[in-house]
Order: sequence, then C-alpha cells, then structure tokens
Amino acid sequence: MAKTKTLEEKLWGAAILKLSFSLRGNENAATFKAVYPGVLRDLQLTDAQVDAYIEAHRAEVEKAVKSGTTDGDDDDNDD
Repeated sequence: MAKTKTLEEKLWGAAILKLSFSLRGNENAATFKAVYPGVLRDLQLTDAQVDAYIEAHRAEVEKAVKSGTTDGDDDDNDD
C-alpha cells in the first residue's frame, strides 16, 4: 500500500509542477492546463494553497526545479 502523503509533500509536488511550467513561461500551455487542475483535485489542494506555498518556499522550489531534484531532499549526499 502506498504511503499517504503529508500536506507538505502534496504542496511540494504541486509547487514543483506549477513552477516548472511558470519558469519556462508555459503556464498557459495546453499541457499545463490539462494536467494541473487534475493534480490539484487528486491532492485535494487549491491553487491558492500552492501559490502561498511557492511564496513561502520559492528559493527551495526554484532550486529543485532548476536542478532537477524534485524529491524535496536538497542534501547532496547520496549515502
């Protein structure tokens, strides 16, 4: 059985998705508009919650998007 995600994990994932499109200027892309609402619905989040999370954690989320490290673990050690 899959582990239930915490609110923080859900927000992190949605923020990564939104910011990855936004940083490329693709927030109006058909792909984003097709996928993002379903992600919000599945995670039981609102766009406002995701925006607030991005505002509070922008540096971390941007770093993860730009580096491709989207699991929320910015520890560079792989031990």
